[in-house]
Amino acid sequence: MIDLYYWPTPNGHKIPIMLEECGLPYRVKPVNMLRGEQFEPSFLRINPNNKIPAIVDRDGPGGRPFALFESGAILQYLGEKSGKFLPRERRARYVVLQWLTFQVANVGPMFGQCGHFLGYAPRKIRYAIDRYRNETLRLYGVMERRLAQEEYLGGRYSIADMATWPWVHVRWLHRIELAEFPNVQRWYEAIGRRPAVQRGIAVLEERMKIGNPDRAAREALFGRTQLQQGRRVDKPSRKPVRGTRGRAKSRVIGA
Repeated sequence: MIDLYYWPTPNGHKIPIMLEECGLPYRVKPVNMLRGEQFEPSFLRINPNNKIPAIVDRDGPGGRPFALFESGAILQYLGEKSGKFLPRERRARYVVLQWLTFQVANVGPMFGQCGHFLGYAPRKIRYAIDRYRNETLRLYGVMERRLAQEEYLGGRYSIADMATWPWVHVRWLHRIELAEFPNVQRWYEAIGRRPAVQRGIAVLEERMKIGNPDRAAREALFGRTQLQQGRRVDKPSRKPVRGTRGRAKSRVIGA
């Protein structure tokens, strides 16, 4: 059983998609980032970088629990654990890993900054908007050219696609029209039809909120709380709830 520490964001979506694609059993442990639960000491012991997603594999290497953070590392771990969506052949494997790294190093940070300055910044800074939206458009161009040559980023459907797709899914925040990138659009629509992808993005979908944060959310996401690193001592109560397909999940009460 894998415990998934999660909140419905583009980075968060990657891991339930992979878990659903692999058919690995998991329990969702919500971490309400809008209310600062990522700073709780219990979570910081799993991810000292106070971000989601993170996992604890109760049947990790050597049969012992294994905690892991950073979505790229988690996807590689799950690919190796399941033997799926990460090729074993060396050349094919590194093609996938380079496109996974492309997402982690480029798509996530640049799309994220684009969305921040368009949708979250308290004042519009034209230089920042132009800088990050132009870089977002450039990266769409990179994907467009790659997907003109291959069906998927890594050649075959893989963890590289699962990592990148959720960021295209929120393209409205970046003011991107997919019709301008027909190969990306074809790729996006094909992945979006996969049942496992649909189940993955449905996890806590009712609690997803992008843009227009209230004061508490703005402080938790962007304020000085980021510097406190787990000094909070109040802990919300938790109780298990049942999720899709009969999996036990956890829900934060009063979050």
